[in-house]
Amino acid sequence: MKKLDIALLFGGVSSEHDVSRVSAKNFADALDPEKYEIHRVGITRDGRWFYYTGPAGKMPDGSWEQDENLRPCVLSPDRSHHGLLLLGGSSFEVLHIDAAVPVLHGKNGEDGTMQGLLELAGIPYVGCGVLASAVCMDKAVANALLDAAGVPRCAWDWADRYECETAFDALADRLEQKLCYPIFVKPANAGSSVGISKAENRRQLKTAVEVALREDDKLVFERFVKGQEVECAVIGNGPCKSTLPGEILASEEFYTYEDKYLLGQSRTVIPARLSPEKLEEVRAFAEKAYTALGCQGLSRCDFFVEADGTVLINEINTLPGFTAISMYPKLMEDAGTPPRELADRLIRLALDRAEAHNG
Repeated sequence: MKKLDIALLFGGVSSEHDVSRVSAKNFADALDPEKYEIHRVGITRDGRWFYYTGPAGKMPDGSWEQDENLRPCVLSPDRSHHGLLLLGGSSFEVLHIDAAVPVLHGKNGEDGTMQGLLELAGIPYVGCGVLASAVCMDKAVANALLDAAGVPRCAWDWADRYECETAFDALADRLEQKLCYPIFVKPANAGSSVGISKAENRRQLKTAVEVALREDDKLVFERFVKGQEVECAVIGNGPCKSTLPGEILASEEFYTYEDKYLLGQSRTVIPARLSPEKLEEVRAFAEKAYTALGCQGLSRCDFFVEADGTVLINEINTLPGFTAISMYPKLMEDAGTPPRELADRLIRLALDRAEAHNG
């Protein structure tokens, strides 16, 4: 059987560049070499694309960028190429690609931009489509759609850079009345808890706004929720299926970027410490949210469960982490789908979706 040529994209122009490299190495390890020819494409922090044929072990720490055999490349939007253009001097070589796995977290990878390029190129790809990727990346838009779909969440508000910088006191008055302290301040378009702060008063609120504006021009403000942090892995194109939720036992006050990827002190419990009825309720809301936002392929749905049992959605991640400590692959394995089988299934979903779209 002929192997499928798979482009594995990693790195990217994003605050989550480092995490992407680790996720991509794990995804590459999960791909069956008997079925797939893996073509690794690294994207540097400043947006340069290279075809990388060196050891996969150099991907996580970034040392792949010093490999002497790097070859500049681009993903061609010309569908007659259906793949990568490997550049060399004044010429180029066309490398056909059957499907792409954009293991790119955050901006410029998980937000619909890369998905749009792959759509133009006519290349099937793992994960959500352009609209769902963009919607889920923008927390303000996602929150509004989830409200309309009847998926419960905490009280929230949003503001753009202009309002934050020119009318901060009026904004603070509104937030204090609507949300009350403590208030979480988040960039609308960022992931892995980057740029998120908790404000206990107006002075801290101003500082939190300044921190979040370094990441995005739109901010989301949320009422503080004290409860269990649980996550579901959801998979599927039309009919979707969610795993039972797992629980995050964070070592920090909330699940920060450092807690996720640097400290290594957070713990997970699968399934979450909830009653069977509550586990099913969270699972049902995960599938409802996934469907409402038009997700396909895969997503991780994050929730809070308050002490009184109230379930509140936090957010949806359309390209969740695939590191050794990431919840999505852990949840799928607990549900009976180990990494190699999961990688196969995700690629199959990508090919099925492309086939359905092409009639």
